[in-house]
Amino acid sequence: MNKVFLIGNLTRDPELTETGSGVSVCHFSIAVNRSYASQDGERQTDFFNVTAWRGLADTVAKFVKKGSKVAVSGSIQIRNYEDNQGQRRTAVDVIAQDVEFLTTRQSDGGNDFYDAPASPAPERSSAPKKRPQLESFEDDGDIPF
Repeated sequence: MNKVFLIGNLTRDPELTETGSGVSVCHFSIAVNRSYASQDGERQTDFFNVTAWRGLADTVAKFVKKGSKVAVSGSIQIRNYEDNQGQRRTAVDVIAQDVEFLTTRQSDGGNDFYDAPASPAPERSSAPKKRPQLESFEDDGDIPF
């Protein structure tokens, strides 16, 4: 099973592009703090490149920006390529299946997603609701099945 869960902050604004056939793809990277500190007390940070596709790509590009905290679940993809100097390189990417936005409105500074008008709460009647009355029935003790 190839499954990864990460929580971190975007290191740059997401980049939304389209493939030649018109499929949305969004690239972004997140910084994830390790759960332990080194011997000198410093926390280490890992950086992950993340790719989101189609509708998820559009949503991520619209609602998050550099510094936003997100939870990403997806799978790891390893790819090999040749750099400009002809050296073989390996890249590890996270292919997002789900991205949850964790930044709150107060700490985000006015993201459209969080500034959307909230739907009004349904009005509640102060009068107590009447409970339905149960009807009695004749029980001969025989099980019906």
